[in-house]
Amino acid sequence: MKHNKPLELFCKTDQTCVYVLCSVVDHKTHEFVPMREEYEGKKAELGKTEGTVVRAVDQLKATLSKDMKKLFEAELKRVQQYAVDVTLDPDTAHPYLILSDDGKQVHCGEEENDLPDNPERFSLFLCVLGKQSFSSGRFYFEVQLTDKTKWFLGVCRESVNRKEEITLSPEKGYWTVAELDKNIYVALQDFPVRLLLQSDPEKVGVFVDYEEGLVSFHDVDDAALIYSFTGCSFTEKLYPFFCPCDNDDSGVNSAPLIICPVNQ
Repeated sequence: MKHNKPLELFCKTDQTCVYVLCSVVDHKTHEFVPMREEYEGKKAELGKTEGTVVRAVDQLKATLSKDMKKLFEAELKRVQQYAVDVTLDPDTAHPYLILSDDGKQVHCGEEENDLPDNPERFSLFLCVLGKQSFSSGRFYFEVQLTDKTKWFLGVCRESVNRKEEITLSPEKGYWTVAELDKNIYVALQDFPVRLLLQSDPEKVGVFVDYEEGLVSFHDVDDAALIYSFTGCSFTEKLYPFFCPCDNDDSGVNSAPLIICPVNQ
């Protein structure tokens, strides 16, 4: 507002807004357009520019996504080279757990089995360890989770407490991820970390590099990294760790955890 009158024109020569009297006095030879016309023109230009930027950003995202996908696929193939044959150890299984004859599957039963309370057995937590232990090098195994809504999976050190309530955390000797309820995933650090996954994993690969102090979890079907524990300090044997969790009243989550062959 100038001279108590609205600015009505836009001087394209000076790129400034003016009112009618000024256009005659100060901008005699300049090119003018109505303010509304200039406004609509600038608005259209801005819209085109915004559209171009949005498309460029979307294209960049798509390119990065493809590049990341290739990297994750390459990393998955790399760790799958270290696949080992893992079978479940019945001497460590909680009495409610039922193991398949080949030692590749575990689910929770409806009643407690009459089993000896040997030192290796977990008495309170519904879990079982692999028979194989690892104290050097790299190893990898895969577990099928189809139709599961709750589970824990990872590795633990040999000396973990097996007879009392346990806390799943690196400090206590556990490096695990879990689905606590349908689509609620966490990495069990000393303080649990919520995991926001693109899709629900049906097959999870677990990779350990003992000397590097690394435990990583992979969504095998999507070739995506789920989570990595880094900077771990391993000083004793590590065992694969499996918990199928209990069955809901409706029978949901009664499906087994299945140790499956690695297809490279």
